[in-house]
Amino acid sequence: MHSVHFTAETSANGVLERDFAVGEIPGVLWSPASRPDRAPLVLMGHGGGTHKRWPAMTGRARSLVTGCGFHVAVIDAPGHGDRPRTPYDEQEIAALYRAREAGEPEGPIVVRYNAHLAERAVPEWRATLDALQELPEIGAEGPVGYFGLNMATAIGVPFVAGDPRITAAVFGLHWPDALAETAKRITVPIEFMLQWDDEHIPRASGLALFDAFASREKTLHANAGRHKELPRFESDSAVRFFARHLGRTAPSPA
Repeated sequence: MHSVHFTAETSANGVLERDFAVGEIPGVLWSPASRPDRAPLVLMGHGGGTHKRWPAMTGRARSLVTGCGFHVAVIDAPGHGDRPRTPYDEQEIAALYRAREAGEPEGPIVVRYNAHLAERAVPEWRATLDALQELPEIGAEGPVGYFGLNMATAIGVPFVAGDPRITAAVFGLHWPDALAETAKRITVPIEFMLQWDDEHIPRASGLALFDAFASREKTLHANAGRHKELPRFESDSAVRFFARHLGRTAPSPA
């Protein structure tokens, strides 16, 4: 089993940011600069075509650290960020661009490709969590959350379903096709985000995935707007959600 190998460190505005690697998996760990003895961990996945330092990832991570004192870790998904693409990655990305240029539905390609990425990424997330829990400031006893939309939902649903260490999760913005059966095995608290006017994911499809989760506590956040118009205030809601379920106090909404 690989341990965490830190490769760079910076600190600003109360947040410690450390680049790390677990074997060949590159990631970033954001933590309180005060270095508390122990704090909960939130694992956060990025969307398709982005990477671990995408502005949305950095912004959400800093909100979770400064708002609740959490540790937040993001890793590059296979074929993303600092990781090389395989011939299959190139093939599927080219197919997606052709469909987009032709005005054809992207969903079938995205669902197929994301399911393939999940098969590769889920073992990597498990290995990363194993390694992070060896750190004294995280440990193996504390609660763990998962936050992932779009492609990160496709990866996160099978990851959360198969790993009992995850105690709460935020998902959303994905089709149910390859995920609904697996979602039936998830019972931890869920917050789910859906765009009511999504041009890619039919409203009924988003609702079907939400309905599939077996969680006794699950909350649907449906906002007006297209696929990429998720309101920024949903990140604040996610902070409060994780504060409730990972045992921290979040700032009250203004």
